[in-house]
Amino acid sequence: MKIMITGAAGFIGSQMAYRFWKDGNELVLIDDFSYGKEDNLIFPEHDFNPEIIRMDVRNREGIAALMRNGDIDYVYNIAGIAPLPDCQSNPQEAIEVNVIGLVNVLENARIYGVKKVIQASTNAMYENDTNFPTKEDSFELPTLIYPNTKYAAERFAESFCKTYGMNVTCLRFANVYGPHIDCLRKQPPLVGYMIRELFYGRTPTFHSDGSQRRDYIYVDDLIDLAIRVRETEGFDCVNVSANQNYSVNELYKIACEIVDKDITPEYASDLHYWDKYPQLFSGVYKIREEILNHEINKYTLSDNSYAKSKYGWSPKVDIREGLKRVIENEFELLSRLS
Repeated sequence: MKIMITGAAGFIGSQMAYRFWKDGNELVLIDDFSYGKEDNLIFPEHDFNPEIIRMDVRNREGIAALMRNGDIDYVYNIAGIAPLPDCQSNPQEAIEVNVIGLVNVLENARIYGVKKVIQASTNAMYENDTNFPTKEDSFELPTLIYPNTKYAAERFAESFCKTYGMNVTCLRFANVYGPHIDCLRKQPPLVGYMIRELFYGRTPTFHSDGSQRRDYIYVDDLIDLAIRVRETEGFDCVNVSANQNYSVNELYKIACEIVDKDITPEYASDLHYWDKYPQLFSGVYKIREEILNHEINKYTLSDNSYAKSKYGWSPKVDIREGLKRVIENEFELLSRLS
């Protein structure tokens, strides 16, 4: 079969591309490299170094040209702006990429007969929930820009399904980790940040007291579910979570044990996380402090029972084994860059 992946040079998209290639599929890979890296798509030990098309997911004619032959079976729309502060700092760009980008994919998929679109969504849209674990069918509406872009994208996906009889599944990712996680960007994910600081022997700075808990999913487990959802029809939303959460301190302790280092972290105030984004505090109306505090200290735990019952899926990689694999890969990368 022929599969298109947008955002294919990013952490998740590149891992999907490699897995689908190993399964014998023909790939069409696009990325504008605003966040992705070409190195993510190089797996020299397996002779995987595919061609990737430099293209923005908002490029209507470009996406149409790739679908025009009518031979694309599935599209995995992984392209998007995910860092929450980036979305909050530039809401127009976030909405254009995360919402209009998907609508562009959906409209072309409609015209040229793609069997199904699988959309990268997020459990960040549960940010205002207080009942855990959170389920797909009932939650409080989100507040911040990033989860709202994903919520809006889901609504447009549902509209296309109901209006045209298309098939779309939105996968609401928990915090995804695995090899090729971005540990070099300005505000890397927690796992990438911890690994980077441990590699260089530096003291990490965590925000608040490190007791805040989030749920995680290893990238290979996510891809297993992303494959299973291909054949279902209509519109669906599915949590992708290990159904277990960990505090910042617990994750860091496990990582320290794996690398055999004992570096006591430092702790900063909740607002310190946002210091690199002064534009959020400019203007007449400034971002509310309680919103920032809530984001830093929020508790996440997504229920994965729907994925288990409907798709027969269960995560296989536990947190210690997953972190071990990520550390081995990222330490090798950082060694090459040093």
